[in-house]
Amino acid sequence: QVQLVESGGGLVQPGGSLRLSCAVSGISMSMYPGAWYRQAPGKQRELVATIFRFGNTNYVDSVKGRFTISRDNAKNTVYLQMNSLKPEDTAVYYCNLVARGTPYWGQGTQVTVSS
Repeated sequence: QVQLVESGGGLVQPGGSLRLSCAVSGISMSMYPGAWYRQAPGKQRELVATIFRFGNTNYVDSVKGRFTISRDNAKNTVYLQMNSLKPEDTAVYYCNLVARGTPYWGQGTQVTVSS
């Protein structure tokens, strides 16, 4: 039973920081890429960041230099460090893992950037 449990979302002021965590159980995520997506109301889900097996990463242009995706294989956890947050970053953030052709999703965690 594969499960992804997210935490770390909340309300933050513009310019602030949050660190999202995605705890994976039921499978060793070290073999697979991990990713963070986000979805704002009325918009399509957007791929934000990806981290591959050996640590290389990709980011959507809008978050480059501000967000950092990382993984701790010993803890079976994927992180998203978000700095210099903007109101445009407001969305539900989802953790994603594709293992053996099957996509697994976290439940989503709300990030709201507002003064």
